Amino acid sequence: MRSPTPSRRGLLRFGAAAVPLIALGAVLPASARAATAETAAPTETAAPARLRMPAESDRHDRTFMAWPALSSIWRTQLSAVRDDIARVAHEISRYEPVVVVARPGQAADARYYCGPGASYGITVVEIANDDLWIRDFGPTFVVAPGAIAGVDTNFNGWGKTGTPYYQRFTEDAAVAAALLAEYGVDRVQAPFVGEGGALETDGQGTLLATVSSLVNPNRNPGMSQDQVEQALKSALGMDKVIWLAGLAGQDITDDHIDCLARFTTPGRVILDRPGPGTDRIWIDVYEQAKDVLRTATDARGRPLTVLELPGPDRARTRRRGKDFLSSYTNFYVANGAVFVPQFGDAVADGQAYAILQAEFPGRDVVQLNIDNIASGGGGIHCATQSQPAVPPAL
Repeated sequence: MRSPTPSRRGLLRFGAAAVPLIALGAVLPASARAATAETAAPTETAAPARLRMPAESDRHDRTFMAWPALSSIWRTQLSAVRDDIARVAHEISRYEPVVVVARPGQAADARYYCGPGASYGITVVEIANDDLWIRDFGPTFVVAPGAIAGVDTNFNGWGKTGTPYYQRFTEDAAVAAALLAEYGVDRVQAPFVGEGGALETDGQGTLLATVSSLVNPNRNPGMSQDQVEQALKSALGMDKVIWLAGLAGQDITDDHIDCLARFTTPGRVILDRPGPGTDRIWIDVYEQAKDVLRTATDARGRPLTVLELPGPDRARTRRRGKDFLSSYTNFYVANGAVFVPQFGDAVADGQAYAILQAEFPGRDVVQLNIDNIASGGGGIHCATQSQPAVPPAL
């Protein structure tokens, strides 16, 4: 964003995605590894594959979303923002199951707004939350053949305590653990503080991130960039981090990567190019990112192909304002579809559609009006989190 423990119903919901704990040895705490070693049968097979954050374009089991909860955050816009969330949930349910987290007392409203779903169902789960930005406070999943875990990135409200951007986040901070317990997925506590929107991967060991959002004393005080990088590699199974400078202090996220640069396939990065009317400070961020990406190589040594995704003319968008996120780069890749905003600039909206359709030729490109969500500084990607399907066991 730019603003009692549930029952563990466990592995019956998960089916083939049930987690063999021995496969989590690379990321579980030492005590858990020791306990696993005591009960595991001796084996002569090779060491288990490393858990790794997959590409968003890999197959999903479901999409998680969160119901906008508080009028103290959204004020008079709350009902309109709920309309946007319900629309996004319904559209995604044409392609994969959707689970909406709603605080107790609001689940009935969420079910009414969202409906039963389209080709797949929309399930509402009662878990207390403060806001809708589940990309940031929900779990970030890592997988290996036959195994899955959820990384809890220790959400601290974007480090904004005591700033004009501060909003309550205590219940959001507990959602990752509660959701993982609800779905029977093992939880890994990250050795860093951050958000899912700060993490972008090709699924092959390369991570894109901004220095401004992670190497920042409001999240990780006393940690150097190298220390943060090692923590990211350890928790997410990464081999290389490509750092872009970003920009701290100008939006609530300190410039998350998911509004700036995204992988479409390994070796190909789509870069947000600010549209007419954008403040110069964001143009500088774009130019620095372009310079880095043009000479960068990924974890496998391949140079990156950089494709630009131009933003709309802010004078032609339906909404404006300092916090309005007019970025097409905050798209969400689901099974069979890519969901992207449209802002009312017909030329730019059409260009975004054409570029993304060319980059994702096997998927439908679905453009949605999310002006109310975007007025809070976020987009479709910020409002969603995918649970990847578990790769088959070797």
